[in-house]
Amino acid sequence: QVFKTFGKKSKRSSGVKSEGKRKAVPTKLKKAIVPGSILILLAGRFRGRRVVFLKQLDSGLLLITGPYAVNGVPLRRVN
Repeated sequence: QVFKTFGKKSKRSSGVKSEGKRKAVPTKLKKAIVPGSILILLAGRFRGRRVVFLKQLDSGLLLITGPYAVNGVPLRRVN
C-alpha cells in the first residue's frame, strides 16, 4: 500500500550534504602510544594478544601487527 502525505513536499538527502563532506579527524592518541610500542587488544578475534603499534591511519584506525611469525596476529586495522 502507498500512503500519501499531505502538505509541502520536501527533498531530503540521506543526512549528508552534497556541498562538502566532513573529513574524518583522527582521534588523538595518548603520548605513550608511539610507533613500536606494545599494545594489548581488548576485543575481537585476537583479544588478549600483545601486538606492536605501527602507525595511525588517516581514518583514525591504528595499524598493528603481531608480528605474524611470533604470535599469529597479521597486519590489522583496529579501533
